[in-house]
Amino acid sequence: MSERAGTIRVALVGGSGYAGFEAIRLLRRHPSVGLVGIYGPPEELGPITEFHPLLSRTVEMDQELYEAGKLAGRVDLALLCVPHKVAMSYVPGLRDAGIRVIDLSADYRLKDAGLYEKWYCPHTDAGRLAEAVYGLPEYFAKQIAEADLVANPGCYPTCAVLPLAPVLKAGLVEPAGIVVSAVSGVSGAGRKSAPAYHFPRRNENFEPYAPGTHRHMPEIEEVLSEITGLEVDALFVPHLCPMDRGILCSIYARPARQVTAEQLTDVLERAYADAPFVRVRADRLPATKDVATTNFCDLAARAEKGRVILFSALDNLIKGASGQAVQNMNIMFGLDQATGLY
Repeated sequence: MSERAGTIRVALVGGSGYAGFEAIRLLRRHPSVGLVGIYGPPEELGPITEFHPLLSRTVEMDQELYEAGKLAGRVDLALLCVPHKVAMSYVPGLRDAGIRVIDLSADYRLKDAGLYEKWYCPHTDAGRLAEAVYGLPEYFAKQIAEADLVANPGCYPTCAVLPLAPVLKAGLVEPAGIVVSAVSGVSGAGRKSAPAYHFPRRNENFEPYAPGTHRHMPEIEEVLSEITGLEVDALFVPHLCPMDRGILCSIYARPARQVTAEQLTDVLERAYADAPFVRVRADRLPATKDVATTNFCDLAARAEKGRVILFSALDNLIKGASGQAVQNMNIMFGLDQATGLY
């Protein structure tokens, strides 16, 4: 384990995707990070500017072939920006080499191997699920500080959990019958090419997908249950809209007692008074433009027609991925959470 201050030697595994691009930009400007290298599979090697021309003349690095033996003794932390079902093949070698890991995939987010298998595939490193700390800094900062393996949260779960957890803990809403209606930009699907993501299909088109069957739903329920101690039941309905980035959630819940928007807002404000990247909006509703390219999550609450309505917005590539990973890195190495993120 490295020292908790000074230069953090970081290896980025998977620099060719959207989250990898944002991670490179954040790490290169971070005052306490030395980016040791960018690594990828054999089919994705070469100058990183071939994948991200925007980085030309600012990041003159190649994406090199990943080999676990290359990193032992040279790296304090590995950021894994690789797909679900792939990260678990990297983590054992990194941890055996004494390298701390932040995994941006879903491979270590669920504690139950059977639940992971139901929603993803058989887990090849199930023994480490108990070791992994869920990387939501607003609730697990103490555990993150000592963790060697952090499971960076999903973008949708971050956007859903942050508004829901305080009002559930305060007993203001019922833990069952929650509906999370979320809208995401196309970058949430990654760089993969498929007919569903071609311009003629996505442009001027807004559509739901995987209602009640999306694999982020069990993550939302599991994390909320862990935070609140309640058995939380939520229906998750995601939508895809023609914007590059961003997530907006509208969440509907039954009040546990008579409650006003002012009371809900007060609970949210008290819950996140010391959270550097959660902004509670009393006078306006969250919007994706207000959080784009930042690590902020904006929240708001209303009470209408016998229902509690919670709203949240974040950038799926920053607070929903690479920005939150850097926030977790800062905590792991004893830095202020906001270092390199404002």
